Amino acid sequence: MIEAELKACVLAPEDILRRLDERGVGRAEVYQDTYYDTADGALEARDEELRVRTVHGLDETRTVLTYKGAPVDEESRSKPEYETRVDDAHAVHAVLRGLGYVPAVAFEKRCRNYAFEARGRQMLATLVRVPELDGTFLELETLAEEKDVTGALDDIREVLAELGIGADDLTREQYTAAVKAHRCGGATDL
Repeated sequence: MIEAELKACVLAPEDILRRLDERGVGRAEVYQDTYYDTADGALEARDEELRVRTVHGLDETRTVLTYKGAPVDEESRSKPEYETRVDDAHAVHAVLRGLGYVPAVAFEKRCRNYAFEARGRQMLATLVRVPELDGTFLELETLAEEKDVTGALDDIREVLAELGIGADDLTREQYTAAVKAHRCGGATDL
Protein backbone atom coordinates (compact mmCIF):
# COMPACT_ATOMS: atom_id res chain seq x y z
CA MET A 1 0.00 0.00 0.00
CA ILE A 2 1.01 3.58 -0.62
CA GLU A 3 0.78 6.22 2.08
CA ALA A 4 -0.78 9.05 0.08
CA GLU A 5 0.06 12.13 2.11
CA LEU A 6 0.27 15.89 1.86
CA LYS A 7 1.89 18.16 4.43
CA ALA A 8 1.19 21.85 4.97
CA CYS A 9 2.53 24.72 7.02
CA VAL A 10 -0.26 25.92 9.28
CA LEU A 11 -0.63 29.67 9.75
CA ALA A 12 -3.59 29.51 12.18
CA PRO A 13 -3.14 26.39 14.35
CA GLU A 14 -6.05 27.22 16.67
CA ASP A 15 -8.43 27.43 13.69
CA ILE A 16 -7.22 24.11 12.27
CA LEU A 17 -7.48 22.51 15.72
CA ARG A 18 -11.08 23.70 16.04
CA ARG A 19 -11.96 22.33 12.58
CA LEU A 20 -10.32 18.99 13.35
CA ASP A 21 -12.14 18.78 16.69
CA GLU A 22 -15.39 19.03 14.69
CA ARG A 23 -14.37 15.85 12.81
CA GLY A 24 -13.43 13.71 15.77
CA VAL A 25 -11.58 13.33 19.04
CA GLY A 26 -7.89 14.11 18.87
CA ARG A 27 -5.27 12.12 20.71
CA ALA A 28 -2.09 13.76 21.92
CA GLU A 29 1.08 11.75 21.36
CA VAL A 30 4.80 12.40 21.39
CA TYR A 31 6.89 10.60 18.77
CA GLN A 32 10.56 9.81 19.37
CA ASP A 33 11.88 9.15 15.85
CA THR A 34 15.27 7.72 14.92
CA TYR A 35 16.04 7.43 11.20
CA TYR A 36 18.71 4.94 10.18
CA ASP A 37 20.86 4.74 7.08
CA THR A 38 23.96 2.98 5.85
CA ALA A 39 27.29 4.62 6.66
CA ASP A 40 27.52 5.86 3.06
CA GLY A 41 23.94 7.24 3.01
CA ALA A 42 22.58 4.73 0.48
CA LEU A 43 18.97 4.91 1.75
CA GLU A 44 18.88 8.70 1.58
CA ALA A 45 20.43 8.59 -1.91
CA ARG A 46 17.54 6.33 -3.04
CA ASP A 47 15.01 8.52 -1.15
CA GLU A 48 14.11 5.62 1.15
CA GLU A 49 13.60 5.72 4.90
CA LEU A 50 14.18 3.29 7.77
CA ARG A 51 12.73 4.53 11.05
CA VAL A 52 12.19 3.41 14.61
CA ARG A 53 9.37 5.41 16.22
CA THR A 54 8.43 5.20 19.87
CA VAL A 55 5.01 6.74 20.47
CA HIS A 56 4.19 8.01 23.95
CA GLY A 57 0.43 8.39 24.40
CA LEU A 58 -1.87 8.85 27.37
CA ASP A 59 -2.73 5.15 27.59
CA GLU A 60 0.35 3.38 26.26
CA THR A 61 3.83 3.56 24.82
CA ARG A 62 4.44 1.58 21.63
CA THR A 63 7.29 1.23 19.16
CA VAL A 64 7.05 0.64 15.42
CA LEU A 65 9.67 -0.13 12.79
CA THR A 66 8.94 1.48 9.42
CA TYR A 67 10.48 1.19 5.98
CA LYS A 68 9.39 3.66 3.30
CA GLY A 69 10.37 3.07 -0.31
CA ALA A 70 11.14 5.73 -2.90
CA PRO A 71 8.28 8.12 -3.78
CA VAL A 72 5.74 6.97 -6.35
CA ASP A 73 4.46 10.54 -6.74
CA GLU A 74 7.10 13.28 -6.89
CA GLU A 75 4.72 16.20 -6.23
CA SER A 76 3.46 14.81 -2.91
CA ARG A 77 6.40 12.49 -2.13
CA SER A 78 3.88 9.70 -1.33
CA LYS A 79 5.72 6.45 -0.68
CA PRO A 80 5.06 2.75 -0.20
CA GLU A 81 5.15 2.10 3.54
CA TYR A 82 5.74 -1.08 5.50
CA GLU A 83 5.35 -0.90 9.24
CA THR A 84 5.29 -3.35 12.12
CA ARG A 85 4.98 -3.01 15.85
CA VAL A 86 7.95 -4.19 17.90
CA ASP A 87 7.90 -5.29 21.53
CA ASP A 88 11.32 -4.01 22.55
CA ALA A 89 12.59 -0.63 21.31
CA HIS A 90 16.11 -1.21 22.65
CA ALA A 91 16.32 -4.56 20.84
CA VAL A 92 15.24 -3.17 17.46
CA HIS A 93 17.79 -0.35 17.74
CA ALA A 94 20.47 -2.94 18.58
CA VAL A 95 19.42 -5.16 15.65
CA LEU A 96 19.66 -2.28 13.17
CA ARG A 97 23.06 -1.21 14.48
CA GLY A 98 24.21 -4.83 14.41
CA LEU A 99 23.19 -5.04 10.74
CA GLY A 100 25.42 -2.04 10.01
CA TYR A 101 22.84 0.75 10.00
CA VAL A 102 23.74 3.99 11.76
CA PRO A 103 21.45 6.64 13.23
CA ALA A 104 21.19 9.43 10.66
CA VAL A 105 18.98 11.77 12.68
CA ALA A 106 16.76 11.55 15.76
CA PHE A 107 14.17 14.06 16.90
CA GLU A 108 10.85 14.54 18.67
CA LYS A 109 7.45 15.32 17.15
CA ARG A 110 4.58 16.53 19.31
CA CYS A 111 1.39 15.43 17.61
CA ARG A 112 -2.36 15.56 17.88
CA ASN A 113 -3.89 12.82 15.72
CA TYR A 114 -7.41 12.67 14.32
CA ALA A 115 -8.73 9.55 12.58
CA PHE A 116 -11.89 10.07 10.52
CA GLU A 117 -13.62 9.07 7.31
CA ALA A 118 -13.87 11.48 4.39
CA ARG A 119 -14.55 10.93 0.69
CA GLY A 120 -15.10 7.23 1.44
CA ARG A 121 -11.56 6.86 2.81
CA GLN A 122 -10.09 6.40 6.25
CA MET A 123 -7.89 9.43 6.85
CA LEU A 124 -5.45 10.45 9.52
CA ALA A 125 -4.82 14.13 10.18
CA THR A 126 -1.85 14.96 12.38
CA LEU A 127 -1.16 18.42 13.72
CA VAL A 128 2.60 18.50 14.34
CA ARG A 129 5.13 20.59 16.23
CA VAL A 130 8.82 19.74 16.10
CA PRO A 131 10.33 21.64 19.06
CA GLU A 132 13.51 22.61 17.27
CA LEU A 133 11.69 23.90 14.15
CA ASP A 134 9.54 26.99 13.78
CA GLY A 135 5.90 26.56 12.94
CA THR A 136 3.08 24.07 13.10
CA PHE A 137 2.40 21.53 10.38
CA LEU A 138 -0.56 19.45 9.28
CA GLU A 139 -0.14 16.04 7.69
CA LEU A 140 -3.15 14.41 6.06
CA GLU A 141 -2.83 10.84 4.81
CA THR A 142 -4.73 7.81 3.61
CA LEU A 143 -3.67 4.43 2.30
CA ALA A 144 -4.18 3.73 -1.40
CA GLU A 145 -3.28 1.21 -4.07
CA GLU A 146 -0.57 2.55 -6.40
CA LYS A 147 -3.09 2.92 -9.25
CA ASP A 148 -5.30 5.09 -6.96
CA VAL A 149 -2.67 7.49 -5.56
CA THR A 150 -3.82 10.38 -7.78
CA GLY A 151 -7.45 9.94 -6.68
CA ALA A 152 -6.41 9.66 -3.03
CA LEU A 153 -4.34 12.84 -3.27
CA ASP A 154 -7.27 14.66 -4.90
CA ASP A 155 -9.47 13.60 -1.97
CA ILE A 156 -6.81 14.77 0.49
CA ARG A 157 -6.61 18.16 -1.25
CA GLU A 158 -10.40 18.54 -0.94
CA VAL A 159 -10.33 17.77 2.79
CA LEU A 160 -7.40 20.15 3.28
CA ALA A 161 -9.40 22.88 1.53
CA GLU A 162 -12.31 22.20 3.91
CA LEU A 163 -9.86 22.68 6.78
CA GLY A 164 -8.71 26.01 5.35
CA ILE A 165 -5.42 24.77 3.86
CA GLY A 166 -4.64 25.96 0.32
CA ALA A 167 -2.12 24.82 -2.28
CA ASP A 168 0.27 27.63 -1.26
CA ASP A 169 0.44 26.17 2.26
CA LEU A 170 1.77 22.78 1.09
CA THR A 171 5.39 21.78 1.60
CA ARG A 172 7.44 18.86 0.31
CA GLU A 173 10.37 19.24 2.68
CA GLN A 174 10.86 16.40 5.12
CA TYR A 175 11.31 16.88 8.85
CA THR A 176 14.56 14.93 8.67
CA ALA A 177 16.08 17.44 6.24
CA ALA A 178 14.74 20.43 8.18
CA VAL A 179 16.10 19.14 11.50
CA LYS A 180 19.51 18.39 9.96
CA ALA A 181 19.62 21.88 8.39
CA HIS A 182 18.60 23.50 11.68
CA ARG A 183 21.32 21.65 13.57
CA CYS A 184 23.89 22.72 10.99
CA GLY A 185 22.69 26.34 11.17
CA GLY A 186 21.22 26.17 7.65
CA ALA A 187 17.95 27.55 6.41
CA THR A 188 14.92 25.45 5.62
CA ASP A 189 11.68 26.25 3.82
CA LEU A 190 9.45 24.19 6.17
